[in-house]
Amino acid sequence: MSASDSAMTPLERRASIGLAGIYGLRMLGLFIILPIFALYAEKLPGGQSHFLIGIALGAYGLTQSILQIPAGWLSDRYGRKPVIIVGLLLFAAGSFIAASADDIYWIILGRVIQGAGAINAAVMALTADLTREEHRTKAMAMIGITIGITFSISMVLSPLLYKYIGMSGMFTLIGLLAFVSIGVVLWFIPKPTIMRFHSDTEANTSKLAEVLRNKDLLRMDFGVFTLHAILMSVFMQVPFILRADGLDAQHQWQVYLPVMLIAFGLMVPPIIIAEKKAKMKEVFMIAIALAAVAQVAILFLHGSILGVAVSLLMFFTAFNVLEATQPSIVSKISPLAAKGTAMGVFSSVQFLGAFFGSAMGGLLMQIYGGNAVLVFAVVMLLLWLVVASTMQAPRPLATRIYHLKETDEDAARALQLALARLRGVSEVLVVANEQIALVKVEISGFDEKAVEQLVSGTNKAFSHLNPLPAGEGVKVLNS
Repeated sequence: MSASDSAMTPLERRASIGLAGIYGLRMLGLFIILPIFALYAEKLPGGQSHFLIGIALGAYGLTQSILQIPAGWLSDRYGRKPVIIVGLLLFAAGSFIAASADDIYWIILGRVIQGAGAINAAVMALTADLTREEHRTKAMAMIGITIGITFSISMVLSPLLYKYIGMSGMFTLIGLLAFVSIGVVLWFIPKPTIMRFHSDTEANTSKLAEVLRNKDLLRMDFGVFTLHAILMSVFMQVPFILRADGLDAQHQWQVYLPVMLIAFGLMVPPIIIAEKKAKMKEVFMIAIALAAVAQVAILFLHGSILGVAVSLLMFFTAFNVLEATQPSIVSKISPLAAKGTAMGVFSSVQFLGAFFGSAMGGLLMQIYGGNAVLVFAVVMLLLWLVVASTMQAPRPLATRIYHLKETDEDAARALQLALARLRGVSEVLVVANEQIALVKVEISGFDEKAVEQLVSGTNKAFSHLNPLPAGEGVKVLNS
């Protein structure tokens, strides 16, 4: 039987909860300034330039996108916890610099240093070290849910905190939360007994070329780049629109609270339809179109708080659906041996999009005015719609993980060949030194009993088969 039938151990639950908390606290520090930063920054020396405001808002994304994969590689060499702690110290330092800043240039420096604390890849690698393969998806899901909840909370909490402690106080709070996260790393997160490379969560330099040549993955990279560029451009424009409509920064939570609550509920049915009814591409395309309609609606309804709120509701419903479905699609279409690399590139491009969107939004506001930002968003989304229309509908696949008995390289290659011949099997990766078999299968046409019979065999059971060429888990595709 697949080991996935067993439950998480207390250690795995503790690690998953702790790492999700660290990820969430750090993302809170990045998200919480979004709804009010532009309004605050325009009052600073140098803040009269919307372009500089955009640079300051998105600067963290540039350094994060450049450094997160290298930080993951450093964690392989020097340990997960040391790299995470150094990253959190950098994040705290950047926060305190921004808190004490008296002009836009020091804010930019602080945000650059915040982004240099790129711990995402190291956190994912530590999660993989502390969880068994069959429970890793659950742990990653906990992190993903935490990010979604953190984003929604940030949108509501931001204007309220700004009212009582100001932007300097918010940056200080962010820095203090980084120290709380360091405490969690030191005293709550278990120390891994074994640290090794995990192909499903970590980027591999030998797989980068394969990932960057994959047209389906490039479409998804373009999509996440666009989505986060539009998100940041929204926060370069909408706060000013709400203020012009009579809602100052301290009271804009009155729009964000109902919008985020309702959008969170509205995202659920489309995701269920996409996953359970195998309608991923249809839901995906509708969500992109809805995001574009929302930008057009803001363009024409920006004289009404209610009109802006309805427009934002459409946008954040679409955003939530796309944010949830994109990683799922990347996971389905990534080669098993390059999944971690594909996800690493995907995440890096996401942060690069955040920088591009805020910088471009600020530049367009400065040169052409606020409406140009909305036109930019519509054009980007329509281009994404065209790109997405060319992708094949993701097949309804699932990845099953099986633990093996003691298996040498020859037996592993032979097992891999035997598994690849089974009905409903799309791709196989057997890794002898990890004693696991990863099998990507058709959800509806999969002969699970045949797979279980094969993986429960011994080395001798496959000694009569011709081994495949040597290598660490050679990928085999069904014809």
